[in-house]
Amino acid sequence: MWKKRKPAIQIKSRDQLAVMREAGLVVGRTLQRLSEAVKPGITTAELDAIAEESIRSEGATPSFKGYQGFPASICTSVNEEIVHGIPSSTKVLAEGDIISIDCGAIVDGWHGDSAVTVPVGEISSELQRLIEVCEESMWRGLAAGRAGGRLSDIGHAVETYVRGQGPYGIVEEYVGHGIGTQMHMDPAVPNYGEAGHGPDLVPGMCFAVEPMINLGTPETVLLGDDWTVITGDGRRSAHFEHTFAVTEDGPWVLTALDGGRGAGRD
Repeated sequence: MWKKRKPAIQIKSRDQLAVMREAGLVVGRTLQRLSEAVKPGITTAELDAIAEESIRSEGATPSFKGYQGFPASICTSVNEEIVHGIPSSTKVLAEGDIISIDCGAIVDGWHGDSAVTVPVGEISSELQRLIEVCEESMWRGLAAGRAGGRLSDIGHAVETYVRGQGPYGIVEEYVGHGIGTQMHMDPAVPNYGEAGHGPDLVPGMCFAVEPMINLGTPETVLLGDDWTVITGDGRRSAHFEHTFAVTEDGPWVLTALDGGRGAGRD
């Protein structure tokens, strides 16, 4: 996540975007493996070990490990944990949980960053709907990231969709971000706001769009480990993220294995 401030946006060449795509594919394949590994009884530390092996086996480097002191290769945020949960050998997933897995990888100095929320076994219809709304809101935001638009169009698309689905809490304190030679770069990319504001979107810009949607309040609490963020009311939260590039042909979702065909939706 990235704190909001005056943006200075990095523009990538076609060759640089190709390397970011390589990093994005490493992340996408790793998240696919992790999603398949999620089951009751597995620990979040075991998921972290799978992630590190997956990333390094492809010649990439985990973006998260050592970042500002973070001790693991992925963030594993379970149930009321919104983001930045630290994997642990004592954190055992149980039937009915949901888990957000956030993953980043570096290839030749360029970053990819993506997150998914995965059910653990059978979950309630309420939680399944929360996951669906969060994921769809991300795709709505990605679809709004078109050359000729404005940065705030992305957050407006996310918020408009979520507000139309029910009384969900849209987290405002933590937002998406620019990405490229660093994992977190200018500008901040909120998941709310009016359309038509902020920098013009031009080809070569790259952003990570990552809505965090709660069943209840949008308020957040930072735990004593100085990493894990939970919901203010203890209710559950979902989180999805993709890295995408603005191109002349529309959004190119660098961390989606199919390149983000879903980003073309209205």
